[in-house]
Amino acid sequence: MQGAGIRKEIAAIKDRNKRVEADKAWETSWTRRGIIALFTYLAIALYLNAIHIAHPWLSAFIPAVGFLLSTLTMPFIKRVWIERVYERR
Repeated sequence: MQGAGIRKEIAAIKDRNKRVEADKAWETSWTRRGIIALFTYLAIALYLNAIHIAHPWLSAFIPAVGFLLSTLTMPFIKRVWIERVYERR
């Protein structure tokens, strides 16, 4: 009886680990970054168009690229934060 409970608990932990790994893979994927950049671009372009800014579709390109560049620096910043802040607790 007790062995079955342990096996069930181990299976639940393995299932949770798979979900966590999938979530992490999604969070760091280029697909996610691209979708967010696209939505950022569209939202800003539509806003700039609505307030009658010249060349809204071209102007919206800069914030979307800025977002992508910021995501490239995040792994480095995260690693430094973990080493200097989190692990010192």
